[in-house]
This record gives sequence, C-alpha cells and structure tokens, in this order.
Amino acid sequence: MTAVRERPAALKLTPAAEQRIADLMAKAPEGTVGVKLSTPRRGCSGLAYSVDYVTEAKPFDEKIETPGGTFYVDGGSVLYLIGSIMDWQEDDFTAGFVFQNPNAKGACGCGESFTV
Repeated sequence: MTAVRERPAALKLTPAAEQRIADLMAKAPEGTVGVKLSTPRRGCSGLAYSVDYVTEAKPFDEKIETPGGTFYVDGGSVLYLIGSIMDWQEDDFTAGFVFQNPNAKGACGCGESFTV
C-alpha cells in the first residue's frame, strides 16, 4: 500500500504575511471564518490580487492553516497562484501584501494588476 502524500499548498506565506493574517483575524467581524485571496478580473493587465474576510468556505477553495487563523485561496484562482509567495511589507508610506508570482507574465505600470 502506498502512502498518500500531502499536496503542497498553492502558495507560501512568509512569517510577516502569517502575522498580518493573525492581526486581521483578531479584529475580524463576527461570523468570519478566515481571510481569502482571490484574483478577480480587474485593472489594465487583467487580474488583480484581492484579500477579503470570508464567512464561509467554498467547496473548491484551498485551505491553509496559519498560526493566526485560516487562510483560503479561491478555487478559481489557484492555477494563477501555484508556486507564489505572499508577503506583508510595511514602510513609512505604504503597507500591503506583496506577491512573488512565477505565473505572472507581466504587470501594469502601477503594480495593481497582472497577466498570466
């Protein structure tokens, strides 16, 4: 009998991203089950990254347990994100999630959207 190997997560979260998810979950609205990443069609390059609170998991969402709460990846977005690294970066002027996505073939000049 062959052992079933656990499938790797669609993307990796840095410790800073995991901490930001914990911070978000600590102040999440009542009924929130996690934070979800999706890639809606938006922007001049076609796809954008969107992180939102969710109150329910969808059947095809990828579920990633983090120390601070559950992180979901939209089932329809997984193929665009495989192998990506999600980080949280903050400086004096900006703060936000930053993505290293090996599937992105290009991005718009402002960095708000990408194409695969």
